[in-house]
Amino acid sequence: MWRVATPNDHPAVVRSYLSLNAEDPGPSPPDPARMERTLGYFGRDPQRGCCIVLDEGRSIQGYALLVPYWSNELGGLVCCIDEMYVEPRARGRGCGSGLLTSLALGALGCGESTVALQLEVSPSNPRARALYERHGFRPSRNATLVRALAPVRRLGR
Repeated sequence: MWRVATPNDHPAVVRSYLSLNAEDPGPSPPDPARMERTLGYFGRDPQRGCCIVLDEGRSIQGYALLVPYWSNELGGLVCCIDEMYVEPRARGRGCGSGLLTSLALGALGCGESTVALQLEVSPSNPRARALYERHGFRPSRNATLVRALAPVRRLGR
C-alpha cells in the first residue's frame, strides 16, 4: 500500500534513495543529507511536494517523490514523479502499477485536479520504461535540458 510518508519513515526512505542510486547512479553522488533536506522541505511546505512510501506492513519497500507544478501548455497541474523506487524483493507484484494507477486517478499524490503525470526514465532501465509505457506514458516531443546552479541556492532556505 502506498501512503504519504511520516517522519518515522525518513530513515527507510534514505536507505531506499541510496539503493536507487547504487542501481541507477544519478548525475551527482547520492547524499543522505540532501534527501533529509528534501523530506524536511516537503514537511514544511506540502504544496511543494510530498514523499510517499510503499508500506508492506513490516517495512518500507519503496518510495516516490511527487512534485507538482503548473503547466500553461497542458492547462493545469502536472504531477512530476521526481524519483520512484521499489525494493528488488517487492518488484513484479504490481506495486509500481498500483502507484501509477492511483496517481492517474488522483487518489494519491498531487490531487484530483492533476492534468498530467510526468517522469524521467534512465535509458539503461528498459524494465521501468516498459512499465511506464504500459500505463500510457509516451516520450515528450521536447528534450529536457538541465543546468545545475551554484550551491548557494540551498533547498529549504
